Amino acid sequence: MAGEDVSRNFRALVENADRKFARVRDLPAFGRAQSHYFHKVFKAYMKLWNYQQSHRSKLVDSGLNRWEIGEIASRIGQLYFSQYMRTSEARFLLEAYVFYEAILRRRYFEGEAHGKDLGARFKELRFYARFLLVSLIVDRKDMVLHLADKLRVLVDDSKSNFRETNFKEWRLVVQEITRFIQSDTDLTYVRPLRYCAMLDSYPASQTYLARFHAKKLFKFRDALLASYHRNEVKYAEVTLDTYRMMQCLEWEPSGSFYQKKPVETKENGFVIDHTLTSGLIDMKLAADMADPTLPPNPRKAILYRPSVSHLLAVLAMICDELSPECVMLIYLSASGGPARENVAQAENSVGSSRTSKSKLLARGSQEQKSYKSEPHSNGKMLSSDYYEDHLWLGPRGGSGSNNLYPGDLIPFTRKPLFLIIDSDTSRAFKVLSGAERGEPVAMLLSPLKPSFENPSTDDTDALNGSQFTFFLTAPLQAFSQMLGLSNSNPDPEVYDEAESMLSASFSEWETILLTSKVLNLVWAQVLPDPFLRRLILRFIFCRSVLTSFSRTEDDDPYLPQCHPNLPELLSPVSKPVQSSVQRLADHLGVAKSFHFNKT
Repeated sequence: MAGEDVSRNFRALVENADRKFARVRDLPAFGRAQSHYFHKVFKAYMKLWNYQQSHRSKLVDSGLNRWEIGEIASRIGQLYFSQYMRTSEARFLLEAYVFYEAILRRRYFEGEAHGKDLGARFKELRFYARFLLVSLIVDRKDMVLHLADKLRVLVDDSKSNFRETNFKEWRLVVQEITRFIQSDTDLTYVRPLRYCAMLDSYPASQTYLARFHAKKLFKFRDALLASYHRNEVKYAEVTLDTYRMMQCLEWEPSGSFYQKKPVETKENGFVIDHTLTSGLIDMKLAADMADPTLPPNPRKAILYRPSVSHLLAVLAMICDELSPECVMLIYLSASGGPARENVAQAENSVGSSRTSKSKLLARGSQEQKSYKSEPHSNGKMLSSDYYEDHLWLGPRGGSGSNNLYPGDLIPFTRKPLFLIIDSDTSRAFKVLSGAERGEPVAMLLSPLKPSFENPSTDDTDALNGSQFTFFLTAPLQAFSQMLGLSNSNPDPEVYDEAESMLSASFSEWETILLTSKVLNLVWAQVLPDPFLRRLILRFIFCRSVLTSFSRTEDDDPYLPQCHPNLPELLSPVSKPVQSSVQRLADHLGVAKSFHFNKT
């Protein structure tokens, strides 16, 4: 085949693959019926990649640049990552990482891109930005630091070589990743944020867990994670809070299945088989990279700074697809807003925020309006209570359409919900207890204010993420940060022992929960799920720590709440709980910062 024909066929394959890629990229990020699109575009890129491999010499002779090969591989990595974000399947995330790592190692973008080709330079910048996000989620900290340095140098070089082009947006990207790294790596992570079967399951309680039964048990399959704060730490559209929570709701691969040679094992438990690298670049799915000993990750919809209408539309879509035997976790981290003087004005404004093409959402909105005119069945709750304090999902000074009220969630309570509200108005949502339209809601509500040994005038939550979310995702690190121990470079053995002490406490509390005769059915229905059970145990720890923490003012705004109540034997001042916190404080030398009841 002549060189011109080879080049012409190659360009046609590129255009075909790019068209299919654009369709997948523009699809909604949520919803299950989209996997066939992924397979179609994957097939197109597989054909393109095989073609350029078979005719590489003729394509190079006709002017093919190495960065063009890198761009194809980058698109494939991008495709895998987008599929991971839709499905939360770990194998897609690992595939994306291996593709991007191969591009970096083979230096596809270096050479021509360092010349005067502005288009190639922008492709190289986008490659580093996307690889950074993948590396963050895979939790490859060494690679994140390496890529951040490479991106910083590349942006500086771009400003020098392309003086007529404004690279302000790329400077902001560098600032974002620098701030994210500084916020997250100031803390010592002894164990991964993901659920590790070896570290987060407790042999002492396994017998009770196997025997545990309730009238009804729910499976955890879906989660919605949303964050909206001023000046919050983020990279791309992943904030520090949602990053920690999404990590917390995934399985850590055990590594037992990754026994091919040669194998490069990483500290965080991910194992990359480099014997597959060439195969992956040759477009093989390599589905066996997923650990078959683990259940699938819960599917997560991650929303960055959503509008109220968008959040409710996504929530309606997920609820519509949710199986009757499943529970959905809703995590909302946002600043709160007080009730307006004119409640009717607030109710009218929230009605205007529920504009959606979703028929389910429209029905839900009508029900909310009718519900506002009905008194609560126990006679204690006024209709206006559901539309007073709220979360603020919008710029300050915006209209009521940016307000998410507790009443907005009532239509979705026909399905089982596990609700985590992290806000200075979190307690507004406790009015949902008893107002559900179907299943009772399990709620973990943050304190109204964070607690610190040495309070700073800075916005600490904005700089380091929410304290409550931190306790739920990395309890020992949150404890240390609260007491100012984060940057003191502690002895690793001291922290290892602290982790062991905390694990022993969680094991004891887990047994108490599993054997309790008074455990509320709302908690019993979700207790067998390892992710939700771990969140409940960490909440118990967080609540006891904050209750016993010494402060000079009223404790109440600094304490989290749960609804319905957990057993009294696990209250913040009960002997099993408080003694555990006291032992940990003694071990770390911070007992003077607490006041413990004498038992």
